[in-house]
Amino acid sequence: MRFYDIAESKLLYACVIVGILYVIGISVYYFYKCYKRGLEIGIEKETLTNVIKSSASFSLIPSIAIVTGWSWLRLSVIGSVSYEIMAADMALKTLNLDLTNATGYAFGLVMFAMSIGIIGGPVFNIFAVEKIHMGTVKLKVTDPRWGSLLSTIFMTSMLVVFLVPIVLTGGAYLMTFVTSIALTLLLSVIIKKIQIVWLGNFVLVISMLGAMASSILWEKIFKLFM
Repeated sequence: MRFYDIAESKLLYACVIVGILYVIGISVYYFYKCYKRGLEIGIEKETLTNVIKSSASFSLIPSIAIVTGWSWLRLSVIGSVSYEIMAADMALKTLNLDLTNATGYAFGLVMFAMSIGIIGGPVFNIFAVEKIHMGTVKLKVTDPRWGSLLSTIFMTSMLVVFLVPIVLTGGAYLMTFVTSIALTLLLSVIIKKIQIVWLGNFVLVISMLGAMASSILWEKIFKLFM
């Protein structure tokens, strides 16, 4: 059995759809409960609506990238498409295969590599995330300087993890990233100068879609001159 015999089978599609519908059902349920609770504690409907709009754009638009990969069940629940594709590629390379000649066995190995790595995070959070969070809160209260330093270190570490691979890869990859920054800054200036407050909820959406569209142009430019 070949890789795509499994990856594109009707049974797998049915199982994935059932799993995603289950997750959507849970999300809708908790959305309703949270919205209702927000009104009960006095939060205005307009405020809740703005939160919903910004959260929806922040969640849905990045999910477009999932369509470009084939790990849509995992990424519909948790994960990052860049890491999933990287894990899949590493798994295939250990077998000296690629997607053109991958076997059914390779599909199983890819699924294992993509799933086993992400399990550590949720399991760790069950036992440790509350202690870490409360420790950070206590540190900010007892010594604001160390609390601020800790938060800064954490955010800097996150930026390094994402930015270094982009910078080192260079080419169209880097220019797409630069385009997203330029669009974000441009939109911020427009919002500030013209006072288009509602546009603030769509900065991420416009920046991401614009950068994704620009990636096609950058790819063609670099192929033309390199």
